[in-house]
Formats: sequence, structure tokens, C-alpha cells
Amino acid sequence: MFVPLHDNTPLQVIRFQYVTGALIIVNVVLFLLTGAFDSEETLWAIASGYGIVPAELINVVDPGTAYNPIPEPLTLITYQFLHGGWWHLIANMAFLWVFADNVEDAFGHAGFLIFYLLCGIAAGMLHTLMQPQSGAPLIGASGAVSGVLASYMLLYPRARVWILLFMRIPLPIPAIWALGGWFGLQLVSAFTSTEDSNLVALWAHIGGFLTGLILTFVLRSRLLVRPRPSP
Repeated sequence: MFVPLHDNTPLQVIRFQYVTGALIIVNVVLFLLTGAFDSEETLWAIASGYGIVPAELINVVDPGTAYNPIPEPLTLITYQFLHGGWWHLIANMAFLWVFADNVEDAFGHAGFLIFYLLCGIAAGMLHTLMQPQSGAPLIGASGAVSGVLASYMLLYPRARVWILLFMRIPLPIPAIWALGGWFGLQLVSAFTSTEDSNLVALWAHIGGFLTGLILTFVLRSRLLVRPRPSP
């Protein structure tokens, strides 16, 4: 749909988005170590072992027949740091870089890290709930990033965000329209796509986004930066 380029929202509390930067570095390094140059067989083994496999997570299949290098519940964390290709990685990191700095500004460094991981965990759990029989591994930061988008939309609805629409048209647009439209597309796609054609983790996106909205709303009085009313 679009790729974010930059926004016009300055940091107000923190000096630099250290946690956001660290998350991007970790994701890139792990991709270079596990996904950039290995064979498809190796990539599948890594994704199956460290990604979320719904049928294994909720014991629909016998765990003894699956590759489990770590306890299955830990995949709710590890899946967030693995990616299946360059575009998968670049898209997630672009959204994270543009929007996460201001969310980190609002939550503080430690609070933002906890918020980010919780959004990713909730995203993986909703994906599992909606596709409990699936044996395909879920990997990627998009669930956690979706929570960041929701928080940004709630905190800075009037912020101007430059996006590259359809990968061709640069356009400045209020955050509430860009991110609200993105979420609406996820909802429509989730309810109109079949399981076989649903190639992206739409329910993970929805779960992360809803979690980000709820956490930001519930914690709004404790944030370092308070939500700004929409126009």
C-alpha cells in the first residue's frame, strides 16, 4: 500500500531513540546471520524452530515430532526478530524507524521495549488463535511494529507523514489517515482472504495494532508525552 519516508514530529523528552535503533540493528544482524544467504531448507528449519507454529504452540500436534530447539512459548519472542526476505525486513524496519522514535519518546526507553514486545506477543497469540491448525511458521516484526503504528496514531493523529504511495507517489498525509487506512486495509483483507491466499500474517497485524491502541489508551496518563486530540 505505502512505505513511510519521514514525519514532522520532533522528540520532546528523550535525546535519541536508542531502543528503536537497537531493535533495528538486532533485526538486521539476525537476518544477515540466519536469512540473507542460507538455503531455503535452512531458512525453513530456522523459521520452524524459532518462529511461531500455531499447531505446536497450542499442542495440536505432538511436540515430539517437531523441531523444537527452544520451549515453544519462547517463540512468541524469538519470532519477532526473524524475517523471510530482504523486502520483509526493509519494510518492517522502515515503519519502525519512522514511527517508533516518537512512541519511545512517550513511553521512555525501558517502557517502550516492554510495550514493543507485548504487542508482538499479543500479535502472535491472535494469529495462533485464528489459525490454530496451521503448521506454517510465523516470523517477522510486523506484529510488534503494528502496535507501534497504533500508538503513534493515537498520540500524534495530526502529524504529517510523508509516504510513498503505491511505491511511486510521494505524499504528505495526516498520521490518522495513513495509519487508520492501513489498519482498515488489514481488517478488510483478513475477513475477505482465504487461509490459503492469506500470505501475510493479517491477524498478527490486527492483534499487534489493537494491543498498541489499548496499552497506549490505558497508560495515557502515565506517558511522558500525552496524546494530542485529533482535528
